[in-house]
Amino acid sequence: MADDGGSDTPAPETASDTRPHYFGVGCFTVLAGFAGGGMIGVLIAKFVGFAQRCPSDAETGAPCNWYTFAVYGAVAGAVILPTIAITSLRRARRRTQNSERG
Repeated sequence: MADDGGSDTPAPETASDTRPHYFGVGCFTVLAGFAGGGMIGVLIAKFVGFAQRCPSDAETGAPCNWYTFAVYGAVAGAVILPTIAITSLRRARRRTQNSERG
């Protein structure tokens, strides 16, 4: 029996094959970016409050205007982290496909 050569080579991935994977990575990293960005925003608020000599809350030690910094940090993290993750994933897949071609 003659082998057509197609049985040993994997099928090329199409855009419809990778979209669910990108969607899953994007959803997970949005949540992680939102939480991480918010925490980094509060840390920045702590430094800014110290530099401006703003008194922190006596009971909790929360810095001044930490809500604003947390919201901006959370939104930035929810955009930046998925963008970096998906861009890196696409770049790695292109490199893998190019190295398989020869």
